[in-house]
Amino acid sequence: MPVAEVNGQHIAYDDTGGNGPALIFSHGFLMDRTMFADQVAEFSDDYRCVTWDERGFGDTPVNGPFTYWDSADDAVALMDYLGIDEAVLIGMSQGGYLSLRAAIAHPDRVRGLVLIDSGVFMDDEETLAGYAGIIQHWLSDQPLGEVGTTVAGLILGDPELMEKWVAIWNSRDRSTIEHPGACLLGRDDISGRVHEITCPVLILHGTKDLAIPIETAEQLCDELPDCRGMVPVPGAPHASNMTHPNVVNPTIKDFLLRLD
Repeated sequence: MPVAEVNGQHIAYDDTGGNGPALIFSHGFLMDRTMFADQVAEFSDDYRCVTWDERGFGDTPVNGPFTYWDSADDAVALMDYLGIDEAVLIGMSQGGYLSLRAAIAHPDRVRGLVLIDSGVFMDDEETLAGYAGIIQHWLSDQPLGEVGTTVAGLILGDPELMEKWVAIWNSRDRSTIEHPGACLLGRDDISGRVHEITCPVLILHGTKDLAIPIETAEQLCDELPDCRGMVPVPGAPHASNMTHPNVVNPTIKDFLLRLD
């Protein structure tokens, strides 16, 4: 497992290499770089695919508080480490949060954005309180139990994927969620800055995503200077790239082929 020593972090990543255009895949909360296996398999013949574990997930440790702006800097620092000048950033949920911020902070490095069940949506106080309770349970010594099943259902829906990821979560040190959880719950509202994102953007969103309303994705597409489409993924939950790659992959491919 390669590790990039950047920004004072030890970032685990995988890189398919090659001379094709670069794609940087950023995963969602509680997930890791393996969640893009279907996309890497689809695109690695023609593109350089880089997946990485964000702070506190997978094989990347976390050593203190951080924000999604820091995560955006991590993504760009990883590009520097790998000698990648420009890339299309593909982010699911919190991976989209950091990718949007990378496009604002480092516009010259982002060729395009693909947002999968993500956006600039801000949770209300009741929802934040619910998520805070889940995180506190995650940090406890109690088995994940029903909480783990509920979260897996929200993200994945599919019973086989749910069982797989609950087992992964139970096998890991759950204390690493403390700082990523604080980052998620305390993220800043960047809805007033979407006009700064001038690169082409594709949005894909599951019609059964219960974490982020699909209407917010439609609104974001309307507000972005160069949104190439908001594509609903019929029947898909939050992690639509995992449950419906047959819809997600061709849509991303068409977007990539049409980049100017």
